[in-house]
Amino acid sequence: MIIERKEYLNKLITWKDKQLIKIVTGVRRCGKSVLLKMYQDYLKNNGVKESQIVTINFEDLDYEELTNYKKLYNYLKEKLIPNKMTYIFLDEIQNVDQFPKVLDSLYIKDNVDIYVTGSNAYMLSSEIATMISGRYIQIEMLPLSFKKYMESTGNMNDRGIKYTEYLQNSSFPYALQLKNQLDEIRDYLEGIYNTIVVKDIVHRKNITDTMMLKSILKFVFDNIGNPLSSKKFQIQ
Repeated sequence: MIIERKEYLNKLITWKDKQLIKIVTGVRRCGKSVLLKMYQDYLKNNGVKESQIVTINFEDLDYEELTNYKKLYNYLKEKLIPNKMTYIFLDEIQNVDQFPKVLDSLYIKDNVDIYVTGSNAYMLSSEIATMISGRYIQIEMLPLSFKKYMESTGNMNDRGIKYTEYLQNSSFPYALQLKNQLDEIRDYLEGIYNTIVVKDIVHRKNITDTMMLKSILKFVFDNIGNPLSSKKFQIQ
């Protein structure tokens, strides 16, 4: 089930062929990869040839060798077509060590249009923003709004019931395919949560006490809307 995200697709279309790196950020599983696929379909439907599109998803083991930034750059450089625009899509680029060097090198070349996605914890870090400062625009993607959720279910009536479903099922696009199976949805959301905590926070900040981090997060979630102070956290 593919949910069309026109508001984000139109932003990519607006920036097409502009000499800026397009960075799509957002929480994991909010639909970034699907958005890039939709945009690629748009390009093909508007005269862009398949050979002009280069797509790499760094969560795919087939591309593990390209997580080395020098190998990635050499690979992409060979794919460039002289005197024609080449559209490069790099999905989950935070898996590439020193990836800003690759983006910088591609940016200065003619006829290259670059699109990348990544998790917020990496792409929004101050050091990366500094390295590619002035060379990119950010498109921040969110999970489904309530309006989009209703449109995707094919029923714009009974808003009260739909809003309850929206809160129970979550706003993540894939949860719609689970069709109100609350146990399965809960397991799916827990998987996303653990991935964010372990991959994004623990690895990036080199946190050694994962259980303590999870306890703090649980406390924060239980106190949403209340003033918080570090003094409230008592480490045993």
